Amino acid sequence: MNAAGLTVKPRELSVVSPARRVHVLHLEAGEINQAPGCSAYEDYLAIIWRHDRPIGQLYGKADSDGRPDTQAMLELAERAERHPDRSDVAASLPRSATVVICTRDRAEMLARTLASLHEQTRPPDQIVVVDNASRDDATRTVALTAGVDYVREDRPGLDIARNRGARAATGEIVAYTDDDVAVHPRWLERLVEAFDSPRVAAVTGLVLPGELETDSQIVFERHWGFGRGFSRIDFDRDYFAAHRHHGCPVWRIGAGASMAFRKETFAAIGYFDERLDVGAAGCCGDSEYWYRILAAGMTCRYESSAVAFHFHRRDQDALARQIFAYMRAHVVASFIQFERHGHLGNLRHVFIGMPYWYAKRIVRWVIRGTDDTNRLLLVEMRGALAGIVYYLRARRTPAGIWP
Repeated sequence: MNAAGLTVKPRELSVVSPARRVHVLHLEAGEINQAPGCSAYEDYLAIIWRHDRPIGQLYGKADSDGRPDTQAMLELAERAERHPDRSDVAASLPRSATVVICTRDRAEMLARTLASLHEQTRPPDQIVVVDNASRDDATRTVALTAGVDYVREDRPGLDIARNRGARAATGEIVAYTDDDVAVHPRWLERLVEAFDSPRVAAVTGLVLPGELETDSQIVFERHWGFGRGFSRIDFDRDYFAAHRHHGCPVWRIGAGASMAFRKETFAAIGYFDERLDVGAAGCCGDSEYWYRILAAGMTCRYESSAVAFHFHRRDQDALARQIFAYMRAHVVASFIQFERHGHLGNLRHVFIGMPYWYAKRIVRWVIRGTDDTNRLLLVEMRGALAGIVYYLRARRTPAGIWP
């Protein structure tokens, strides 16, 4: 990755095995020499911080004494961009913010998320838990015990729940996180601060791994992870124009686990497309919405200092289902973007760009054999093909009814 991302990989992780684990280290730049030890030859991911802002990360392997490569960490910290103090724009920032959590049958995980929200340096003016058709009362109990607003949505579907949360929100900013996430104490503060210009309609944040304790979590983080680098990035009309003809890669903007919108944006361009995400096509309700924002001439901002920690799926079957759903919905979202805007680049992406990409990966697979980069390749390809079938079937159903 380039200097904007500052991801350094001095040594590849070990060969895939069920027992593989990566030790996640969080280190302040000025205290790298006091880095804790690992097990001998243990893989680690060191995330370097400077004054509550992550500035870079480094994968490595401890030596025979369990010591991580502190010299490489010091070099990374030396190269890392120093983020400016943006406190001078506070007077122009939005005054109120709502946090929405959509959840279903994950009461224990929800309790962890709510606990992290209660530790925010900029407390939410409102927290809304949208219970998306849970099968018992545990979600309601956790929400009411935490003293937050509880809304029941009986129609299953993540984007249905997101829309219910947006309508219930009273804040000028509507921020979303997930029930498998814990947020940094300054997460909401940094998201709100990033709305320092009226042209910014949406902000996403850096999502780091909460743990890397299983093989599936490691594979996801290294090849499907939500991190988008360690510097602020503005995705604006110039970015959209530069990529539109080949399918604008809006998935680079961030992740639904950490995103926020001006509430007025929903009035301007509508709500999330309920044909997408969990309970429907599988995901991409967030990226399709970012596409709409860019198409309308507004800006999406990635703010790397707004940090959340995501706990990836721990087992291989769950990961395979997740990746299948990702690719199916990725294709469906491309068709919806073409349907909504008429931009041919979305079709070029599905019918030219993606086949070319998969052809190259198949060649590498034949030459190099199986490794982490292609172990789910067939799952991805089946998901992409399923996306075409899903969209065609859905177009033949009554309006608003998706299989």
